Amino acid sequence: MFESINYQDAAKEKFADMLQRKAEGLYLPFSDETFKNYRVKRGLRNEDGTGVIAGLTSIGSVIGYEMVDGKKTPVEGKLSYRGYSLADIVRSCEKEKRFGFEEVAYLLLFGQLPDKNTLKSFTHLLGMLRPLPYGFAEDMILKAPSANIMNKLSRAVLASYSYDDDPDDISAGNMLRQTIELISRLPVMAAYGYQAKHHYYDGQSLILHTPQEHLSTAENLLYMLRPDNKYTREEAQMLDVMLMIHAEHGGGNNSAFTTRVVSSSGTDTYSAIAAAICSLKGPKHGGANAKVMAMMENIKENVSDWEDRDEVSAYLEKILRREAFDGSGLVYGMGHAIYTKSDPRAVLLKEQASKLVAKKKTFSKEYKLYNLIEELTPGIFAKIKGSDKPMCANVDMYSGFVYKMLGIPEEMYTPLFAISRVVGWSAHRLEEVLGCSRIIRPAYQWIVTNKKYVGIKER
Repeated sequence: MFESINYQDAAKEKFADMLQRKAEGLYLPFSDETFKNYRVKRGLRNEDGTGVIAGLTSIGSVIGYEMVDGKKTPVEGKLSYRGYSLADIVRSCEKEKRFGFEEVAYLLLFGQLPDKNTLKSFTHLLGMLRPLPYGFAEDMILKAPSANIMNKLSRAVLASYSYDDDPDDISAGNMLRQTIELISRLPVMAAYGYQAKHHYYDGQSLILHTPQEHLSTAENLLYMLRPDNKYTREEAQMLDVMLMIHAEHGGGNNSAFTTRVVSSSGTDTYSAIAAAICSLKGPKHGGANAKVMAMMENIKENVSDWEDRDEVSAYLEKILRREAFDGSGLVYGMGHAIYTKSDPRAVLLKEQASKLVAKKKTFSKEYKLYNLIEELTPGIFAKIKGSDKPMCANVDMYSGFVYKMLGIPEEMYTPLFAISRVVGWSAHRLEEVLGCSRIIRPAYQWIVTNKKYVGIKER
């Protein structure tokens, strides 16, 4: 097999195809029955879809159902940060016309709401720490640009270890110092990563703006991303809401759990956060917002009348039957592992989308299509799959659409998720290292019979 490949002139595709054939006979998917027979909770989920309890947390509460008489009962979704309703935080900040992401960051890290002076000092500190270390942008971002900003972001975070005088100390104070620096610098790393990609891969001018100390996180992001630095207060506040909504989502989501698993080994902050970014990149997790946008483009191309319920329904049926779009059988942006009747983040995002559409009339037809897909999918899913499982729009349904209306490039959708979620990851890391102090080590069931070793001459 391997001797047939000439590594001097073989195309990568030929080599990959050969390895694919080799793997197909070995790495076969386990059936649902196999998991049941061995009583293995696939994906760390119970048979009723509830998550296996793997730890304790006081950071984020995610509620999408209640257990009544041992039965999973759907309820309206609720998301709380340190016991405070996210919806209350967002609406309060909107009412007072102030930026809230910095308050959310303080709350998640320190467990309490800051008073006015404390918040002012914390916001000032975040602004002061934004500039990257000397030579970092040139050596760690521009010299090895990436087509995917998430890979660049993970590499930049990991490289930060080399610029830290005390990277391995996992005392509370040192981890908090590293955490605050990362919260400050991640937006700059992402913006520079995007500009490098825009230049080296897309052939556009390279424009690097210096981060501004006096701006909020949302304002600074728009300032650094836009060639002319221009943005409106309304746009910045809309992005600020997006950052608040994405900051935390409990310890069981894939990237937060990744943070806790990696942190439980006693490793450094940069390794743990870089691993979380790698997790978030996946299309089943943070990368789902890009999948929603791709799916919507596909629907718009194949449905002639976006307001025709029958035509839209017919195409959604094709998607669910794996006959259209990417063949996955998924309507991206619909359904969630925990939320049943509603995802509170999607509710808030839909409100933001509605406000933007009222001002940007050119998006109104597309917005109606999103609403129609949200309305029709649960019924079509039930018909095709024969399932009575409740289904609601999730956070990814409207997040990409809001970013699009804000003029944010698609390559930045998932990095913006990371820029926000680093706050929650960091809080979970602190809680895991300081509050649990035991390495996470589940078991996997061995399912192969032992074999007698055969010498190489006898094979």
